[in-house]
Formats: sequence, C-alpha cells, structure tokens
Amino acid sequence: MGHATRAASLAAEAYVYGTPLVRGLETVGSLTQDGLGSLPATSFNHFAHAEPATAWPGDEGTLCSLAHLDLSEGPLILQVPPSGARYAVYQFVDAWTNDFAYAGLRAGGAEGGSWLLAPPGWDGQVPGSVREVIEAPTAVATLVVRYACLLADAEDVAAVRELRAGLALHPLTAPGLGRGGLPGGDPLAEPSLRFWERLRVWAGDFPPSGADRAYQERFQSLGLLEEGATPYAEPTAELRWALEEGEAAGRAQIEAAAWRWSEDGDTASAGGAAGPAVRRPAGNPSGGWEGAAHLFDFNLDHLGPGTLDASLWRVEDRCEAYLRRAVAARVGLWGPHGYEATTTQTYRDAAGDRLDGAHSYTLRLPPPPPAYGWALSAHAVPRAPGPEPRAVSDRTPGLVREPDGALVLRLSARPPRARPANWVPVPAGAFRAVLRLYVPEAGYRVPGLVRAEPE
Repeated sequence: MGHATRAASLAAEAYVYGTPLVRGLETVGSLTQDGLGSLPATSFNHFAHAEPATAWPGDEGTLCSLAHLDLSEGPLILQVPPSGARYAVYQFVDAWTNDFAYAGLRAGGAEGGSWLLAPPGWDGQVPGSVREVIEAPTAVATLVVRYACLLADAEDVAAVRELRAGLALHPLTAPGLGRGGLPGGDPLAEPSLRFWERLRVWAGDFPPSGADRAYQERFQSLGLLEEGATPYAEPTAELRWALEEGEAAGRAQIEAAAWRWSEDGDTASAGGAAGPAVRRPAGNPSGGWEGAAHLFDFNLDHLGPGTLDASLWRVEDRCEAYLRRAVAARVGLWGPHGYEATTTQTYRDAAGDRLDGAHSYTLRLPPPPPAYGWALSAHAVPRAPGPEPRAVSDRTPGLVREPDGALVLRLSARPPRARPANWVPVPAGAFRAVLRLYVPEAGYRVPGLVRAEPE
C-alpha cells in the first residue's frame, strides 16, 4: 500500500471518528443562529420548544424541548418543574454526542428541583438548594427534554406547555456576554476541506476523553492536531487527495452501516450489545419488531448521574463504538440510551406479509406493561409530508383492557365500531408500525401484528 493510499485509509478512520462532533455542532450552530426545522433560532442557554404539529420524528407520544448549553463562563443552574407520574427526561449530551447524564422520572427528577451544570474540571461552591451536580465533559453541551404527551389532546398539550414554562436556565454567578456562536475555523481553508477544518478546530476547543485523545494522535499526519493557522489553505496535492478520498470512504462506511435508515425504512439499524449496525433489508421478513436499544451505547468514559455503567450498555471496542456513534449522528442525533427510551418498528405482520392500509391488524400487549410508558403510531412508507400521525399511548383516555388485563390495539384505516380509544389510524397503502417505549423492560419482545377480519 502506497503512502497516499495509507493516508486516505487513515482519513477514512478520522472521518468516522470525527463525524459526530462535526454533525452535532453544525446542528447546534443551526439552532442557535438560524433555527432548526420548526424551531426558531434560539441562543445558547435558552430553551426552544417543539409543538404538536411539528413534533420531531422518533419522538412519538412526547413533546421535545432543546437547550444548547454554553458552560465556558461557568456553571448554569437548571430548574425543572415537578412532573409527577408523567414520563419526563432531561438528557445531557456532550459535544461529541455522548449521552453523559440524565434526570427525570427514572433518574430522580419527577419531583422537580435544581441541578448545577458544571464545565469540565469545575470545583466551586455548590449552593445548598442544588439537588445534584452534573459535570459536562465539554464546555458546550445539549440538553434534550421530553415530556409524555397526547399530541391530539388539547388539554394534555396545555398541561405540558405549563410544565415547560417552569423550565429555566440561569448562570450560577453574574452573567457574562456568553457565547455568540461556535468558532468557524480559518476562512482561508479550502471549501472542499471544510469538514476537516471544523474537525480540527472543534476537536481542539472541545477535547474528548484521554483515551480518545490518544486515538487522535494517529491523525497527526493529516493536520488535525495543528493549532493556529489552518493546514488546509494550500495543502499538498497528496494531502488534498487523501482527505477527499478518505471523506468519501468514511461516508460510505457510515451509510452502509445505516442502510436500513433509508427513506422507506428510517429506524436504527443497530445490532445488539455484541455487534454494530449491519446492512440488512428494511423490515424483518419474519414480521418481528426491530429497534435500536443499543445504538447509543458508545459513551465509555464519562458516565454521570442517571446513566447505567453496566456491560450491557457499553461497547468496549472503541473502533466499534466510534462507528456506532457516527451511525447514531447520521440517523438519530441526540437519542437516549435504550434503558431510558427506545423505538422499535415493523413493516410486516406476524405472518411475514407487508403491512398495508387495505387491511386491519391487532396488537395484543399482555400484562404487565412492557415499559413505564409507551406510544404506538403508523407511518406511510415512504414517509409522507406533513405532521406526524396520531399516536395511541398508555396515556390515551378510555383504553379498554381484556379481562386478563391485556390491551388489544386495532390498527386500521377506518375507526372501529367498538373501543375507539384502542384505535391506531393507519395510512392508505404500505405503512410501518412504530412503538416507542419509555423506561422499557429489559429483554421484552413485542408480539407480532395479526391481520384482523374486517368489521
């Protein structure tokens, strides 16, 4: 293998390694400067709130809020309202997209209170009113808040809006000017090498763990460890070729691993705890449900309050963890660990036939419930534009259970004559069923959908 080819191979590794940082911070920049999707431009240390008509895909049955945190001038105080029995999670994600802490219903935050969010290495005085200190691994982080909500129920939406009004972030000490934006890198860098310039600058500003920094040393010959002026203003022809070839190869590697997250099959393609995402056709031919319980297990170094530091939820091979992290950044940026919430889906019924709105189906969920909370919805394949479809959840009023406590849900294009609360509307034509589980039972297997006789 020639020197240039070895450099391109090394650049492909660097691209997989650095994609989460670049993709994540580019998204942070989009929200803080221009807005993100339906969310308006929102400065650091302030909340942006999604609404039911624009709820994010993958957040069935919840309303999501985002706050990008700038801890460079010192700690912040997070105040949250009591959520009671309503599922709530406050998920903290570092600049490298690692989930490093949780508060909420599962992690002791249902009664509300104050948390101190500290920058790396902070060792100051903690106010007595603070319930817990959460130290971020990087000076910029993201807080994702999700509240269980019946998106089609105006009263429940109003209750969540009232909850969200109690969310607050403020500096521990007197506020400074704050971060106006993220460093964009040297403007002299060639436009075709923008990814590499951003990776170079952001990896220096937001350094990862010691173990990851040791891994980064391998990329010294690519210019990624250089400080000051960019090495990508007038790179040698060999370096330019290696970086461009490496970027293409790294992107192809990530796309192959995330193949099942295509337009007509967009859910995670992660394997179990033993292996990374693999390329398989969208939809399980046997009619089983497939999900991503272990897609977000890549954080190995900084596991704070609310996380589970157990072998089931760790990917010990770092190269495998880097690939899984890149896939997650590609298909499900800022998703939670599977023990907090997970999404599973199917394109086929229990007999292995494709789901189609021309038919009706039933799903029987036996007692006890498979999770603290759940939400089931049906989505057109390929995805249709417009708001997310109505979901039926554990919070849907009027659900009717069987004498043994089981819950039978009916998926059909038309409302059934009986048990309307148990009805999950499906689109005409091909569709996929999506089940979101909050604090799921470990190892629970969702039963297959059974085609029902027409009414």
